[in-house]
Amino acid sequence: MQGQHGAGPRVRGPLGGGAVCQEDAPPATENEEDGLDSALVVQSSSWPDPWLVAGWALAATSRLRIAVAHRVGTTAPTVSARALATLDRLSGGRAAAHVIVGSSDADVARDGDTLGKADRYRRAGEYLEIFGRTLRTQEDFDHDGEFYTVRGARSGLLPRPRAELLSFGGSSPEGVELAARHADVYAVSPAPLSVTRHRIARAHTAAAAHGRRLRIWRHVTVVTARTDEEAERRARQLRAETLRLTSGPDAARYRDAVQLDRERDRDRAPDLTAYVSRALAGAYIGSLDTVAARIGSLRTAGVDIVQLDMALETDEDRALRRALVQRLRAPGRRGW
Repeated sequence: MQGQHGAGPRVRGPLGGGAVCQEDAPPATENEEDGLDSALVVQSSSWPDPWLVAGWALAATSRLRIAVAHRVGTTAPTVSARALATLDRLSGGRAAAHVIVGSSDADVARDGDTLGKADRYRRAGEYLEIFGRTLRTQEDFDHDGEFYTVRGARSGLLPRPRAELLSFGGSSPEGVELAARHADVYAVSPAPLSVTRHRIARAHTAAAAHGRRLRIWRHVTVVTARTDEEAERRARQLRAETLRLTSGPDAARYRDAVQLDRERDRDRAPDLTAYVSRALAGAYIGSLDTVAARIGSLRTAGVDIVQLDMALETDEDRALRRALVQRLRAPGRRGW
C-alpha cells in the first residue's frame, strides 16, 4: 500500500499536539518506521502551525504522506492552495489537506473568526471553489462572491499528488454536501458499526449525485496489549492517570484543553475526565488479534483509511503498534 490513488486500504497516525495526556505525538520518522502510510497534522488556534509542522515532517521522511488539517478562514484560499501545491511538489507528491470549518466558536475566535458555524459552512463552499480551482488550473481567473473577491488569480505550480489531495469531515447535511462536491476522502466520525455504514452510504449517495466517488476515512482510538485482560487493565490505568492529572497541581493546564471548547460553547463546565471516559468508551480495547478483527469489520463496512490513535508512552506500546499494523497488512486477512 504505497498511497496510489485507488489502491487498497491505508493506515494513518496522528502528528502534532492533539493528545490530551501527551505533550507530543509520535515523530514523523516513527510513523514511517512503524509502517503507517500517512499522518495527520492536527490543528487548533493554540497549537503549532500545521503547515510548518507538515514541512518539517515531510523533510524528515521519504515515504510517509502528510495530511495537514487546514481550517477555512485563517488564510485566503489562493494562498493556502499555493502552500499545499508547494508542499506536494517539494515532497514528491506526499502532501494533502484535510479541510475543516472549526467545530468550536471559541477556538476560531482566537484567530479573529467571529462567524457562526452555519456561516462558516457557507463560506467553506465558496472557499473550496476557489481553492480547488487554484489547484487545478494555471489560467488566470476572477471571483466575486459573498466572502472572497480575487482578480487575475493564478497558481505558479500545480500539485502532482500520489494519492487523494483533499479530505473533509462533518456529519451534518452541509458537511456531507461539501465533501461530495469538493473532497476526495470523507472522514466519518466514530460511531457504532451500523451508524458508520449508514453514514458511508449517505456520503456515497451524495457524491454520486455529482458524478464523483469518495474514499472513506475513520478514526479509531486503540488500547491494546498481549491479552484482552491486560488491555482492559491498561484502559483502566489510562482513566486513572487522567483523573490524577486533572486533579493535581497542574489541573488548570489540562482543564484548558482545546478539546473542551465545545463544552464551553454550550456554557457547560469543562470536564476532562468525562471527555476521556467518552473517548475510551468508544475505543477498540483488546489483544492485537481482537483489535485487528474489529478494525477489519470497518473495512467490510466500507472504510478505506483507518487512523490509529494509540497511547505510545513506552517501547512496548510502540512495539504493539508496529505489530498491529503488520496484522492489518497480513496476506489473506479478510478485508485488509
